[in-house]
Amino acid sequence: MNIVIIGGSGLIGKQVTTLLRQAGHAVTAASPSSGVNAVTGEGLDQTLAGAQVVVDVSNSPSFEDDAVMHFFRASTQNLLAASARAGVRHVVALSVVASERLPDSGYFRAKIAQEALIQAGTVPYTIVRATQFFEFLMAIAHVGTVGTTVPLPSAPLQPIAAADVAAAVADVALQPPLNGMCEVAGPEAVPLDALIRRVFQARQDPREVVSDAGAFYFGTRIDERSLMPGPGARIGRTTLAQWLEADTIAH
Repeated sequence: MNIVIIGGSGLIGKQVTTLLRQAGHAVTAASPSSGVNAVTGEGLDQTLAGAQVVVDVSNSPSFEDDAVMHFFRASTQNLLAASARAGVRHVVALSVVASERLPDSGYFRAKIAQEALIQAGTVPYTIVRATQFFEFLMAIAHVGTVGTTVPLPSAPLQPIAAADVAAAVADVALQPPLNGMCEVAGPEAVPLDALIRRVFQARQDPREVVSDAGAFYFGTRIDERSLMPGPGARIGRTTLAQWLEADTIAH
């Protein structure tokens, strides 16, 4: 198949591109650095000409409320319009598990807006919702750091390796459109505070994690269900211990 990856130079996009090329498909990795900007529409029509599948794994460069909403609204509207003109048969978009349960976060509101545009569009689609990536756990810690401590709630999440997300997205791209959502999650549910403690221990980070039920997660409060996938989620293979071992070697 002829497949275009929007956000092809990013963490997930690079891996999806590699997997699909290894499977024998013609893949174009599109991003602003290659002259394709979904937010402005630049280069979309030329890049999507002849494409059967479009995979959108792009992400906003800014998480500020207005900026992230503009990014996902504009890029999704432009991408859907260009996909319709090109006769694309399947749009696959990467989103986040449980975004609707986190309305106080501008980022998650923007992801819900993106999903709504795709669902209301004319192009057949599949939305792949993933849980938090292992690769972003340190970012969670940095956002929550106060001095030498990191207040975090004990609400569970089921983090997943980016490689497992990429594998799921690549697989979905080769299947018929669901015209609905599927979820992908890691193999273990771990309380957020305990999770960051394990990451700090592996990286010998001296900061102290303090359990605090009222602490924020990217600007919003979370509970036992906020970040967890539903029944039937596809489960990634990489455990936290395996990822930490590989991550420690890499660093």
